[in-house]
Amino acid sequence: MSDFNQVLETGDYQSGTVNTVVEIPQGSFLKIEWDRKRAAFMLDRVEPAIYAKPVNYGFIPQTLDEDGDELDTLVVCAEPIPTGVWLEAKIIGIMIFEDDGEADHKVVVVPADDRNTGDSINSLDDLGERWIQQITEHFTHYKDLKKPGSTKVLGWGDIDEAKKIIAESVERYQKQ
Repeated sequence: MSDFNQVLETGDYQSGTVNTVVEIPQGSFLKIEWDRKRAAFMLDRVEPAIYAKPVNYGFIPQTLDEDGDELDTLVVCAEPIPTGVWLEAKIIGIMIFEDDGEADHKVVVVPADDRNTGDSINSLDDLGERWIQQITEHFTHYKDLKKPGSTKVLGWGDIDEAKKIIAESVERYQKQ
């Protein structure tokens, strides 16, 4: 396995696309994380099955969020995407998220070439209010059995807000 931070660029986020690597497929309750020191995926823990991921979960290479990890992505796709697959993705928004008091943003993306939807998803509005409610519910409560109240969805941002957070995360990565 290659080190994704060495072989993949962040992507052309100023123009609206990023590269993202999937850690956790939609529907999984395995908390799989990229270990950048070892350049390998590791099983961090097994979550309660009721908290299976409602969306594919990944990260953007060559970024660092305020929590010290790569900037997370929520990859919206009709199918689960296997761990370790990378894709070019279109930015459609961002979830402003806090985990144990630390910023832990989630950039919401869709595959850049999605012929299933006809590339019709271009913003969070295209996902609908119900999708936002479900994702908010999941991320607000997925740690409740271990540490209730430790996660908070603080809001949602548009594509420009996502690009701003990506730019800050790229700068943080380059300074490390």
